[in-house]
Amino acid sequence: MPKTVELQIEKGRCLVEGLRKHVKEMGEKGISNAEIDLMEESLNQLSVANEEVDSLREQLQPKVKHMNDVLASVKTTYVEAKKTIKGYYPQERWADYGVPDKR
Repeated sequence: MPKTVELQIEKGRCLVEGLRKHVKEMGEKGISNAEIDLMEESLNQLSVANEEVDSLREQLQPKVKHMNDVLASVKTTYVEAKKTIKGYYPQERWADYGVPDKR
């Protein structure tokens, strides 16, 4: 869980708990049980949404690692092929082989 979300949930729950203890006093100041319930429901929704995001991150992490491994392989192959072209052909011919580099 990201620290920002975790802190907001914790602060929100503390506030809800404090408001519930003093709802009679707060009622006079415009905060009702319905508003506290709504705030608590919002915190629960945030917690559920955060759990979903954490689950997706766990599923995504190995796929990103795999993609990075494939990318590193592609880069290595590209560099080797480019070296071969540059080693066997003069600079004027490099573009014919898709090597736009110039010395």
